[in-house]
Amino acid sequence: MERDFLPISRADMKRRGWEQCDFVYVIGDAYVDHPTFGHAIISRVLEDAGYKVGIISQPDWKDPESILALGEPRLAFLVMSGNMDSMVNHYSVSKRRRKTDAFTPGGRLGKRPDHAAVVYCNLIRRTFPHKPVVVGGIEASLRRLAHYDYWSDSLKRSLLLDSQADLLLYGMGERSILEVAEALDSGLDISDITYIRGSVYKTRSLESVYDALPLPSYEALCADRRTYAESFYKQYCNTDPFIAKRLVEPYEQERCYVVQNPPQEPLSTEEMDHVYALPYMRTYHPSYERMGGVPAIEEVKFSLTSNRGCFGGCSFCALTFHQGRIVQTRSHEAIIGEAKQVIQDPDFKGYIHDVGGPTANFRHPSCQKQLTKGVCPNRQCLFPTPCKNLQVDHRDYLELLRKLRALPGVKKVFIRSGIRFDYLLCDKDDTFLKEMVKHHISGQLKVAPEHVADPVLKMMGKPPNAVYQKFITKYQRLNEKLGMKQYVVPYLMSSHPGSTLKEAVKLAEYLRDLGYMPEQVQDFYPTPSTISTVMYYAGLDPRTMEPVYVPTNPHEKAMQRALIQYRDPKNYALVREALEKAGRQDLIGFGKECLIRPYPPKKEAPGGKKEATKSGVKNPPRKGEKAPQKGRPTQRRDRPGQMSSRTDRPRRKKR
Repeated sequence: MERDFLPISRADMKRRGWEQCDFVYVIGDAYVDHPTFGHAIISRVLEDAGYKVGIISQPDWKDPESILALGEPRLAFLVMSGNMDSMVNHYSVSKRRRKTDAFTPGGRLGKRPDHAAVVYCNLIRRTFPHKPVVVGGIEASLRRLAHYDYWSDSLKRSLLLDSQADLLLYGMGERSILEVAEALDSGLDISDITYIRGSVYKTRSLESVYDALPLPSYEALCADRRTYAESFYKQYCNTDPFIAKRLVEPYEQERCYVVQNPPQEPLSTEEMDHVYALPYMRTYHPSYERMGGVPAIEEVKFSLTSNRGCFGGCSFCALTFHQGRIVQTRSHEAIIGEAKQVIQDPDFKGYIHDVGGPTANFRHPSCQKQLTKGVCPNRQCLFPTPCKNLQVDHRDYLELLRKLRALPGVKKVFIRSGIRFDYLLCDKDDTFLKEMVKHHISGQLKVAPEHVADPVLKMMGKPPNAVYQKFITKYQRLNEKLGMKQYVVPYLMSSHPGSTLKEAVKLAEYLRDLGYMPEQVQDFYPTPSTISTVMYYAGLDPRTMEPVYVPTNPHEKAMQRALIQYRDPKNYALVREALEKAGRQDLIGFGKECLIRPYPPKKEAPGGKKEATKSGVKNPPRKGEKAPQKGRPTQRRDRPGQMSSRTDRPRRKKR
């Protein structure tokens, strides 16, 4: 049979000669058969193992009939809310409804419910009460145990309980799903599948649970935020596949336990190569063409996944809980083979948009011992300073980029998934930095210092500001030496735990000196399973249990955000209030160091005269101050505080 999309209807099944699917996969995204979409990888991995998989995309959760599109599967239903957490997909950090959904045909919003994984599983359970249901993906992975839910401002139970699923798979699930499939196919009851790494199950008894680390009960977590912080840190220290123990979380009211098995071991290079070489169609299902296609494909269509995992350890990022800290890579041959497929696409214009992963310049584990003994449970590789055992070497990544640049039909290869500048500075060989500046930047290099105040950076798990400034100096000198005019676009975050108005003002002063105002600012977004979210909820740093100042008041958060965009006339009142509360009236005036003037800016009246107002034109440069340069980079983003990854564009790594 020729390469084709998997069945989405009974007619598709009939064309393949199928009477029944082995698995019916219910997904919250549009069906996009591309290896940057989690459902595509899992379904193709199962197909490669000989199983029949059908796809139900974005079913009507209000209509039980919508789950009957492919009939009852032979083995189980699989459920995934989407490439992106459904709540982050639906709501901005201010909890306002977003206007579009890039993972839905035509970008339409409203085609999936809030907490989609829970809703889909319950829909299936009502219709097929006895059929096994296995839930996975990013939403389930980060909610596998009790977690703080920002949108309801409450502590929620394990998603496994709320969804009524039989089994939850967390992390990157290729190995786990095959083990589940083999167990079910052999006749094993779903309730007996309790041994698979990377899985979470519920049980009434702990008689058969061994080598387990007990966690506080859900009821104890709800009663005391400090207890929750302590429990979370135990989980955080048990995310490594080589040293992690089983975790047991009791639910007294339910009279049951939720048991988390240790994570799956990382894939080998050969295994990753095989996964990405499966027969993907590399685009969205043709039935979406009349609806305008699926916008999310545009960001990844001409990008290449080079690696998984990240040892960066940022506090606001959930990658430690999902992909893990051990970096896994694909071979040069596999990536070049995929690049040749991309080049053949009729829409390819000669530009490979990205070659990377969670962090582009991580192409190997941070030290040799990780592949046999795991990562250090209570130490980071780069924070607060780089570990003495850190292996810093960009040669493999540089060689890969050179090979891709040399391919016929390739004009330019960009690096857009982000680099760790502190790791780059550890490399005594500047060859990679030089070639990156010369060949792999489209005028703007995006990096993520996140803030400039060291107390905030410490809470973020980021290097001190001096490290970033050292990188900027080196980058600028290199551009000058090469005769190039390229800028840095810094990703900045307001209202992160640890940030008072004092730190927010310092960030505004930095932007003043830079002559740059971001067009959009990202408030810290408390998403499940991050250290920063625990700080937000508990007011404690779970690593040290020391108190942390947390800006939770919406008005204070608005002031911190406004300070970053102090030049916007609409923010005048908020900026002035913030400066007065911070005791920084010295920044209100006419001097070149001042952020705002003593009176609101003016706008053009209907008759052509200017009148005082709280909104209007941007402040002109003051005496002695440089006007913003034409062509200055602008910042466009609205990214969660770590979901991972950097923007609300599709995540190529997460499932």
